[in-house]
Amino acid sequence: MDKIDAHVHVFAKVSAEFPRAVTELMPEEREAPVEKLLGEMEAHGIARAVLVQNAGQEIAHHAYLRYCLKEFPGRFRGIGLIPNKCDDPAEHMDCLTEDGTIAGFRLFHVGGPKDPLAPMDVRTFSVYPIWEHAAKMGYVIWLYVGADEAHLVPFLMEAFPEVCVVFNHLMVCPGRGTFSRDETGRPRIDMPVPPLSRYSTLGTHQYKNTCVLLSGQYAFSKEDWPYQDLAAWHARLVKGFGADRLMWATDFPWIAEDPGYGKLVHVLDELLPDLSDADREMVMGGTTKQRLGFLGV
Repeated sequence: MDKIDAHVHVFAKVSAEFPRAVTELMPEEREAPVEKLLGEMEAHGIARAVLVQNAGQEIAHHAYLRYCLKEFPGRFRGIGLIPNKCDDPAEHMDCLTEDGTIAGFRLFHVGGPKDPLAPMDVRTFSVYPIWEHAAKMGYVIWLYVGADEAHLVPFLMEAFPEVCVVFNHLMVCPGRGTFSRDETGRPRIDMPVPPLSRYSTLGTHQYKNTCVLLSGQYAFSKEDWPYQDLAAWHARLVKGFGADRLMWATDFPWIAEDPGYGKLVHVLDELLPDLSDADREMVMGGTTKQRLGFLGV
């Protein structure tokens, strides 16, 4: 089984050809070219990757992502973004997926009651039309919601059990005020692991289309590589979801310098040393191949 990196970002400098959003994390002149990613992948035996849009939600902002998917056919699958205020999310989703290389969409919000004891009607959630269309079309939901909305997710999964949902970055749902940047400019999430939101999200293991990314360790750990303070949480995710619903990923480019791409390729050896060879193959690529529709792997 070839290895697949299930969550990476690539982006170009801002230009007329490749417009994108400009943020503190991604200033105008910063770039993470696909060629650099491919060089790391080839050096460390990684066959494929999932390119996750991270630089603007509009159709035009996806220009570099779409270029990479077209330029390297079969090498990547894509995850797109949807504007927070989108008059016709179904049209937006179908436009981006028309050539079959973008498989799903990353969501950061749910848009339901903040009170976990309030009456819940998923039809009133702001993302309901997105989930409904994803269920109809077979799109994947790439989920990274905040802690204040974690309690809403099980209601959507109950309503749409056929939608494949991939919880980003160890199923940690960041709390308000926890996001910052470290001294190198990388994302930093200052909160405990295991996360308090586990009480809302761990139960989603009952839905067979729920997956979790084993990624982003650098942003949550309070230790340097190999992030041993996260080992128990990795083991808990294996126990709860099984290897066939876990996906290994590096979160390139944020790890390119520290600790380096090669070390992330071996992070399971450090944090899950007792994982069987068969389970390791699933986490390192088998699950992603099945869920994202990679062919020829």
